[in-house]
Amino acid sequence: MQKIFDCQYIDGRWSPSANTGCFIEVENPSTFEKFARVPEGNNDDVDAAVSAAKKAYPSWSQTSMQERLDLMKKMLEIFKSYEKDIIELEVKELGQPYAFTENLQCRYQFARVQSYIDCAAELALTQKLAQSTVYREPVGVVACITPWNYPLGQVVQKVIPAVLMGNTVVLKPSQHTPLTVYYLIDAFDRAGFPAGVVNLVSGKGSALGTRLATHPDVDMVSFTGSTRVGIELSQLALGSVKRISLELGGKSPFVWLASEDYAPAVGKLFDSIFLNAGQTCTALSRLLVPRADKEKIEALLIERAKEYKAGDPTDATNRIGPVSSRAQYEKVRGYIKLGLEEGARMIVGKVPEEASCGYVIDPVIFTDVTNDMRIAREEIFGPVLCVIAYDTVEEAVAIANDTIYGLNAAVFGPKEQAVAVAHAIRAGNVYVNDAPRDITAPFGGYKQSGLGREGGYAGLLEFTQPKAIFDLSTY
Repeated sequence: MQKIFDCQYIDGRWSPSANTGCFIEVENPSTFEKFARVPEGNNDDVDAAVSAAKKAYPSWSQTSMQERLDLMKKMLEIFKSYEKDIIELEVKELGQPYAFTENLQCRYQFARVQSYIDCAAELALTQKLAQSTVYREPVGVVACITPWNYPLGQVVQKVIPAVLMGNTVVLKPSQHTPLTVYYLIDAFDRAGFPAGVVNLVSGKGSALGTRLATHPDVDMVSFTGSTRVGIELSQLALGSVKRISLELGGKSPFVWLASEDYAPAVGKLFDSIFLNAGQTCTALSRLLVPRADKEKIEALLIERAKEYKAGDPTDATNRIGPVSSRAQYEKVRGYIKLGLEEGARMIVGKVPEEASCGYVIDPVIFTDVTNDMRIAREEIFGPVLCVIAYDTVEEAVAIANDTIYGLNAAVFGPKEQAVAVAHAIRAGNVYVNDAPRDITAPFGGYKQSGLGREGGYAGLLEFTQPKAIFDLSTY
């Protein structure tokens, strides 16, 4: 695989970038080692990839669903054969511990691919109406622009459903964690997908993202990342009225209703905000607790936080690795300092010093937080939890909804009351008590957390457009 890291994948071939001799080095955030490189692609690479996708589209869009499913099943089997290599490489490029990487960054992505295959096999793409038939057709050439925090996960959420629905794809992965994506693309290649159906162009997002969003032959842009960048790309894409799908930021609340025992909710909370070093868009970063139980809950959080040790990801005793880069380290460090300046009280963690042994940040818990503080309103994207007290359930709902975001939320408490609160929270996904993630459910946000949905049937339909044909002879 090392050889193809130096290449782009365009029109069914691994080939050097048009930007000859220019590369982006990939850093291990745990050791600071620059251990690999990928091409720093340019607009010529993008143009070649879009041209290949456009050329492949007419034929690919007319293939049968069964043919697409058969190829995707073959791709998945090849992809699975790379499991050990994917895990080892992901630990190095993202810096999270082996167990987390194995379960969430690798095997869960195999399950996602299988879920799309299963859903596509039974998805109805035609609908008979009173005097017409509505057909779901592919959109065309789809530009997929993905982030660094879940290097394979965000790619799978876009490329797999887009291809299954008959679209062709140009993928631009993050420049910070681009390596494991090469295993996915290699699996597509070895499975025998026609040339041009899937194309990979690596490079800097600031340059290539702009070209993809404005390219006249791109029909849809699917982007996951920050709200700021999502808005900028959308404005560019709307210049030619492209389809847009956005999965953006979050500042997700976890409402704890009055309870005799809060311990069962701690695992869901800490796994969400601390694992992956807090670099998760759905992280439950605001904990809303009854004021009457605030001190008891604080003591519980302090005790349980001892189970979440941060450090070298190759040390099995650590559950949390470093944040992804020096820029991310300084950003999170700045927010921790800001929390103290704003008057929040730190009950777990410390202000990070200068990074010397990886970009490691110990879990931080702030209490005495009010929802008007910046640490409660802005997406920190690190292992930082804000505890906010409330007096009434109505106040808790108001605090939960007092945000520009609406991606994720959770509620813990008596089931009937918890479900009622879940309905009142304005978010695309809400977990009640110990409910697990449903891989077939639609995933996406309200407000500035995005547009459109990923996952399951909704994620497949996101890459289609409806056409109504009025033909009385069919009735």
